[in-house]
Amino acid sequence: MKIGLLFGSFNPVHHGHLIIASYMAYETDLDKVWLVVSPQNPFKPSNALLDEYQRLHLVRLAVEGELRIEASAIEFSLPRPSYTADTLAYLFEKYPQHQFALIMGSDGLQNLHRWKNTDWLQAHVAFYIYPRSGFPVSAADLPPQFRVVNAPLLDISASLIRRRIREGKSIRYLVPDAVAREIEIGHYYR
Repeated sequence: MKIGLLFGSFNPVHHGHLIIASYMAYETDLDKVWLVVSPQNPFKPSNALLDEYQRLHLVRLAVEGELRIEASAIEFSLPRPSYTADTLAYLFEKYPQHQFALIMGSDGLQNLHRWKNTDWLQAHVAFYIYPRSGFPVSAADLPPQFRVVNAPLLDISASLIRRRIREGKSIRYLVPDAVAREIEIGHYYR
């Protein structure tokens, strides 16, 4: 089985994440997509993050009933901060029968050289790159293990959603209804 890994804080998960995951799961050769909730991104401050288990719960609500997309807490038991190379090494050991691919936006390419063990990553996994506004990408400019996937771009940010919640504005249509209900019930991001 070939599994695409879409790492993120998912603070909160929104339709932009889900459209990318769905497109990758149904329009590429990936069999499944795991939305990997990162407890702590080494490049982002963690003080504004909702608790990791609450974020995982929101992702599970968002993908409930979806056969080819699932939430993953794989990094919760690994050392922090979470490094993609360490997570993949763990996944290769735990699931030797699977192939793994990284799903990332074209904006992430500019920082790839800063990642831990970048050379090892590029030697061991395929990269599925989707376009992000302001970060044009061409397959001709990338090594062969990088595949550009022209997934639809829905330019929504989690920071926009958090701001709207703080301001008492609606987040309907930005997140799945079940996620919006849980955010409201839990008084998250206020």
